[in-house]
Amino acid sequence: MNAHEMFDLTGKTAIVTGGTGLYGTPISEGLAEAGAVAIIASRNGERCEGYAKQLQECGLNAVGMSLDLASDESIEKFVTAVAEKFGHIDILVNNAVTREGYGDLPDMNRERLNHTIDVNVSGTLLLTKAVLPYMQKQGAGTIINISSIQGVTAPHFPYYEAGQSSPVGYTFEKWGMVGYTKWLAAFFGKDNIRANCISPGGFDPKLGALRPDFYRTYMEHTPLGKWPDQDDIKGPVVFLASEASRYVTGINLVMDGGFTIW
Repeated sequence: MNAHEMFDLTGKTAIVTGGTGLYGTPISEGLAEAGAVAIIASRNGERCEGYAKQLQECGLNAVGMSLDLASDESIEKFVTAVAEKFGHIDILVNNAVTREGYGDLPDMNRERLNHTIDVNVSGTLLLTKAVLPYMQKQGAGTIINISSIQGVTAPHFPYYEAGQSSPVGYTFEKWGMVGYTKWLAAFFGKDNIRANCISPGGFDPKLGALRPDFYRTYMEHTPLGKWPDQDDIKGPVVFLASEASRYVTGINLVMDGGFTIW
């Protein structure tokens, strides 16, 4: 197979949860640029439709749809609608994360913990569960879970400015995402379904102005000496979604400019 063909996603249907977020937007755009139909999904259906329209105006295939990961009914309706409209589901990118209720461990109680777990853990697992039968029926599928460098290491709190922190639940969930990926790869490999993870470094275009000391310190302690931008995640996502990685499953691809090697 020609190398260009291996990265081509033409004819593929790709769901991206949290598809209008900081990393969700370039993930959706990158998959659409590679030829897939990007299904941009989040609780805010209007925002998803608006971003899909922007991509359509650029000649890309994209659809915006509403999806509430805290609702079993919403998950079922969403997956059924995608399958009925496109006939197949080839790629699932579990990118959505709610930060509502996050905090440091001394501030946590069961209610706050359950609020984030209900979406970030339960919602992610149940959406994957709903998609898997379609991938099994067609004999192929790719699942990409978006973790974080906080799923590879612990937050380096000495770098943080006064009043800044990293929620305990976020680290807990992102480490779990890596393990979940390996479980999926091991269990569903027999169905020709691949599961891989990407752990990107932090990305926030506004952080330079909001947290200048942390922003500068982060770059100084990253071998590549720079903050990631929205295009940096496109390549890893397209690679893991495409035939270019057809013998790759169960990995955690760290995309952090080398931050976690020191």
